[in-house]
Amino acid sequence: MTRHEFLRELHKLVRPATYLEIGVNDGRSLALSRVPSIAVDPAFKVTVALRCDLDLVKATSDDFFALPDPLAHFRGRAGRATTSDGLEGASDERPEVPRVDLAFIDGMHLFEFALRDFMNLERHADWWSVVVFDDMLPRDIDEAARDRHTVEWAGDVYKMIPILQRHRPDLTVIPVNTAPTGVMVVLGSDRANDALRHHYDQIVAEWSTSDPQLVPTEILTRSAAVEPAALLASPLWDGLARARRQGVPAQNGRDSMRELTAAIPRLAGRGPAG
Repeated sequence: MTRHEFLRELHKLVRPATYLEIGVNDGRSLALSRVPSIAVDPAFKVTVALRCDLDLVKATSDDFFALPDPLAHFRGRAGRATTSDGLEGASDERPEVPRVDLAFIDGMHLFEFALRDFMNLERHADWWSVVVFDDMLPRDIDEAARDRHTVEWAGDVYKMIPILQRHRPDLTVIPVNTAPTGVMVVLGSDRANDALRHHYDQIVAEWSTSDPQLVPTEILTRSAAVEPAALLASPLWDGLARARRQGVPAQNGRDSMRELTAAIPRLAGRGPAG
């Protein structure tokens, strides 16, 4: 299953009210959205038809998130009211605060950029938000280089997997064996958690290495990844959509989410999807 096929099914299952994309390129992933969407890219070249209520922002993601109200496009458009405490049913006393239901991060293929994108995005997410990273499972060392010298290029954003596992063990991190270079699904966002921001300089100093990158075996063999079909078949998605509608408290929701994702078998080194 390709990343676009996986994303298409994820849109159906998550049933997001809002969608945010970082890294538009030719627009093929953005074309999957049918809900109010914000897409950010300093040099997009859209070549496909787009069919959503869209704010297409020509800027770097850092500049976008530095705006006073980056999610202003979602305000009043999302089909439901998300309040300041993340629950539905906003009142006059609790004005609507837009949140991102589904996000796709496919910007600059260097881990420090992907890390900043997630840090910034998480401030506008909730525990039931679904965040997908592209290019998380490079197939060889050349494809994982920081300095691009191949046609297919994943860069070193795969480092986000161990970085999140170490510094944010509260998150649910799921590498997925999509073609060609894998994705990662992150669940359980907590906008109050500043661990990544607090340790950002330390993380960048530790993980910035010169080419050739020493890509871990479990990344190259995809032994920690799940098959996309198995993840999509999980009852997890119905639970997340229901929790979002009902305003289920974060702790209750996260516990149930972890149980469901833990039941999905890993690949045990079966290699890249065809």
